[in-house]
Amino acid sequence: MERNVSSIALQREGESFLFDCGEGTQRQMMRYGITFNLDGIFFTHFHTDHILGVVGLIRTMSLQGRTDALRLWGPPGAERTLRRAESFGSERIAFALDITELKAGDAVRMKEYEIQAFPLEHRGPPSIGFALVESERRGRFNPELAVQLGIPEGPLWGRIHRGETITLGDGRVIEPSTLVGETRPGRRVVLTGDTRPCAATILAAQGADLLVHEATFGDEEADRAAETGHSTAREAAQVAKMAGVRELVLTHVSARYARDAGDLEKEAREVFPATKVARDGYEVDVPFRDEGGP
Repeated sequence: MERNVSSIALQREGESFLFDCGEGTQRQMMRYGITFNLDGIFFTHFHTDHILGVVGLIRTMSLQGRTDALRLWGPPGAERTLRRAESFGSERIAFALDITELKAGDAVRMKEYEIQAFPLEHRGPPSIGFALVESERRGRFNPELAVQLGIPEGPLWGRIHRGETITLGDGRVIEPSTLVGETRPGRRVVLTGDTRPCAATILAAQGADLLVHEATFGDEEADRAAETGHSTAREAAQVAKMAGVRELVLTHVSARYARDAGDLEKEAREVFPATKVARDGYEVDVPFRDEGGP
């Protein structure tokens, strides 16, 4: 079996989040070295294959001695649904669950980035996707020019890089623009849960560095995809192309393609060549654009 049910781990600058938590997620976390000391879990919707694993995961965290509150985010209904997970079993868990319900358009603001919720088109209760959007970064500091200008290395360099204008001992005024380049874009990573291809995803993924999009079916099951609120690989690729993303990763592949998703990848690549089909343990590094690389 190459593809377990839905759960994606996102690791950034020492922080770790899960997006959905299907059955067996904690087993896969142990297998692939994902920390149990999570900073939070985001849920796209509450169909069973996206949430069943959270009960066991919460219990395991409690047994391991976690005391910090676990932050959980999801669409309307999150409070009711996730409190059931908290109450399952005879023993109380050792930490609090901090549950926040999100609607499309809401954003969870973190230091130096935010996670934005956008609407999806799937059958049943409301479903949302998530876009991690980093803030702009400072421009590059030019140390060689600083030395040429006679500015001593140390606190003055830091002040200039932070955007301060400084006055040197000889009276010269140094503007930040003299030594610091243009601001640089942060990264944008967009993850859908189950969804039809939709305009909201295209909008959220505009210029994204990475789009993770469901691709439950191949071309031969296009009608079934529409009936069940899912996407084909080709449709996901069309979303990626219209959004102008750098890379597309396909997930939520039907069990019929579990061992060989080559046809799905081929169909998607006919539309959007920079496509990969995920498998269990698949890792994607997302570099800054000015650092190059895939």
